[in-house]
Amino acid sequence: MARLLIVHHTPSPHLAAMLDAVLSGATDPEISGVEVVREPALSATASDVLAADAYLLGTPANLGYMSGALKHFFDTIYYPCLEATRKRPFGYYVHGNQGTEGATKSIDTVVTGLGWQQAAPAVVVHGEPTKDDLEACWELGATVAAGLMS
Repeated sequence: MARLLIVHHTPSPHLAAMLDAVLSGATDPEISGVEVVREPALSATASDVLAADAYLLGTPANLGYMSGALKHFFDTIYYPCLEATRKRPFGYYVHGNQGTEGATKSIDTVVTGLGWQQAAPAVVVHGEPTKDDLEACWELGATVAAGLMS
């Protein structure tokens, strides 16, 4: 069975709503043969990454950058996973009130270094997530998970 790892930092109700929508899409009943595992960014390990076939990342934009928690995740998994995870699919979502460009750029830089392949466009939300924003999060989860079906 394929495994989708969702690594997230979810300190706010807006991010919780986005995570719930991503999980709902990734676990849609029409998607079969995919195990969805979620881990907070501060507890996800290189072993979790190596055991997964694809990744979904979620973070707030903090001071124009990804959260320290997601940065910590990348710092701990980068070299142990560098060669073994190349070309694996990923997607991500970011929430901020403003200035999300630095967060998306920093994530793009790290995943480029890892050699991961973007499976769906990033979902970037400013302020309270709208119905359309949550639908985009659902689509993100469903797209990345469905890509793992055999």
